[in-house]
Amino acid sequence: MKRIVLISGLIFLAILFLCNLIVGAVRIPLAEVWNILWGGTPEKSAWGFIVLESRLPQALTALVGGASLAITGLMLQTAFRNPLAGPGVFGVNSGASLGVALVMLAGGGSISAAGTSIGGFVAVLAAAFAGAMVVMLAILLASWVVKSNTMLLIVGIMTGYLASSAISLLNYFAGKEGVQSYMLWGMGNFGNVPMSQFALFFLCCLVGIIAALLLIKPLNALQLGEAYARNLGVSPLRMRNLLLAVTGWLTAVVTAWCGPISFIGLAVPHIARLFLKTDDHLYLMPGTLIAGATVGLLCNLICIIPGEAGLLPLNATTPLVGAPVIIYVILKSSRR
Repeated sequence: MKRIVLISGLIFLAILFLCNLIVGAVRIPLAEVWNILWGGTPEKSAWGFIVLESRLPQALTALVGGASLAITGLMLQTAFRNPLAGPGVFGVNSGASLGVALVMLAGGGSISAAGTSIGGFVAVLAAAFAGAMVVMLAILLASWVVKSNTMLLIVGIMTGYLASSAISLLNYFAGKEGVQSYMLWGMGNFGNVPMSQFALFFLCCLVGIIAALLLIKPLNALQLGEAYARNLGVSPLRMRNLLLAVTGWLTAVVTAWCGPISFIGLAVPHIARLFLKTDDHLYLMPGTLIAGATVGLLCNLICIIPGEAGLLPLNATTPLVGAPVIIYVILKSSRR
């Protein structure tokens, strides 16, 4: 039954992927899209550019980014035994946002160091990644002192609040143009990864995904309790720090390229559990990857449906999928 659910999920994922290539401001027939993907000459030359340089990298980024964020939520929820744990809880998103705010609002859109200056997208990417990793390192250092999972969650939340406070101050003193640029980045966008950069983005995400897949057995041991995990030779503290490193890496990579994306990491693991009806990570991990990729493509499709009327912000669509799931989980837990 679980394998049927996973195969059905892959089929639905493929359909959504094709829909992302077909739907847009310019109507391109499915036959032409298929022809372009296989290297054929399209009826209109512009169609080839639209599919290969715009829609394809955006769909691929939604697929990989959604899957990456989803498994970060799964690992954190298992490690901290908290259904509301997610990558945003530890302030990693806020750290990335602070890095970008320093560049856009305080640095004039560029980074200068040792006589070298970089600007534009590269500066934003570097700042977001650096900000996310600084926060992640701070949380990792705190984890050596704070032994309680609950207290470490609170440390992460407080770190996020501190970063948000700094961003608010930067917004207050910044100019109109900088605030507008920062607001646009903060809305999230899977279209920020051009095809020329997708290989690097994919490779960075793949490293984190492979690391997560290698942690399936320790995760299964952890969810049965720390005492049981120790009997199997799994150190809960070491495992927690390793999970923080992997989730921090994946969140930093996706946030740096696509902006701070809400709800996918928090809600998707619960969607996978609802369909698979299991807590075994042997099935739950691949199920969460498929569900995360599916939700990423679905939200991206909702964003581009208006077509000529413009694109919807990504963070305006992710709560439409994620919020009802979280409300259901809370209501379900309150009945127990």
